[in-house]
Amino acid sequence: MRTPWSPSPHPARRARRRRPAWIVASLALAGLLVPLQGVASAAKTPAAGPAKHVFVIMLENESYNDTWSAGSAAPYLTQTLRHQGVFLTNYYAIGHVSLGNYIAEISGQGPSHSTQDDCTTYTNFTATGTGALGQLLGDGCVYPSSVKTIADQLTAKGLTWKTYQEDMANSTSEPVACRHPVLGSADPTVVARLGDEYATRHNPFVYFHSIIDTPSCGANVVDLKALPADLTSVRTTPNFSFITPNLCDDGHDNPCVDGRVGGLTAADQWLKTWVPRILASPAYKQDGMVVITFDEAEASGLGVDATACCHEAQAPNVTAAGGTGPGGGRVGALVLSRFVKPGSTTTTPYNHYSLLCSVENTFGLSHLGYAATPGLACFGKDVYQRR
Repeated sequence: MRTPWSPSPHPARRARRRRPAWIVASLALAGLLVPLQGVASAAKTPAAGPAKHVFVIMLENESYNDTWSAGSAAPYLTQTLRHQGVFLTNYYAIGHVSLGNYIAEISGQGPSHSTQDDCTTYTNFTATGTGALGQLLGDGCVYPSSVKTIADQLTAKGLTWKTYQEDMANSTSEPVACRHPVLGSADPTVVARLGDEYATRHNPFVYFHSIIDTPSCGANVVDLKALPADLTSVRTTPNFSFITPNLCDDGHDNPCVDGRVGGLTAADQWLKTWVPRILASPAYKQDGMVVITFDEAEASGLGVDATACCHEAQAPNVTAAGGTGPGGGRVGALVLSRFVKPGSTTTTPYNHYSLLCSVENTFGLSHLGYAATPGLACFGKDVYQRR
């Protein structure tokens, strides 16, 4: 482990006059417009996008230049797959280290001190209030049930979701699904174990009581081994799939605990095994979209890459220390779908909050947390060039 740096509301019965957009934006940025914690943006819910089955694949800790250069150790990703999709050249992480980025992608919540430290102890989030754009103020790891995720939104709309976590079922003493530490205890998955390289911190769904306290956790937070069977038909494929390889296959470790070469080499081999299965599935062929990106940019000889984009504000629960905030560096992303133009590129700035708002738009959902940031770009015609 690297050293960390320190459902939809019912329609209103009577029309109400709305503030002009510029006033709403100003109030939000000033911290004066405070929605309830976990409540989605009050803005008009967008029309649903073209895709109906979205697969997000999360890889780890690679800088933009290392991943996407001509000499990349991931040629399947940067050459074969890149020619099939649209390349997002200005896609950024939102912080360091891992966990805050994962949580941002499914809830729009910014980092806390604990999530910025990867929650090595699995504690409840102690709230002190609610800030602008639904940010829960305080510190801790596991958010109260009042804070919602895209999983909650999809369930409320009658849509389906799952997260597929490689090696989750490999422990001989822990559950095979919805696996997470006991509250108040140390996380035993901080370091990879031979035969069990699952990492709790790469599974954001187990940091929300709205999920772990319900039967949906056991049903929907599952091992990667469940994916092939689910891909066999449109009916069995979730509308939203969040896929995390293990600590070797996501590129995090190098070398890996089992002796393999890790980093981009391992990640590329994993993609070469699993992405074709997704692309061959009936759901993907019908109306699917795959997004491949990285949690954060790795530190380099130039120091920590904390660059940001997209009007990202410093999260209220952390302070920028040593120049490490608010961003998590440029990582790039690739989108595959029949709705995109193969071999195309977009330079529009995006980040992990953009990914959340883009998935929410896809399913006609309102925006959670920082996914409702004024001026934030969600995927548009630069990505969806085909219908």
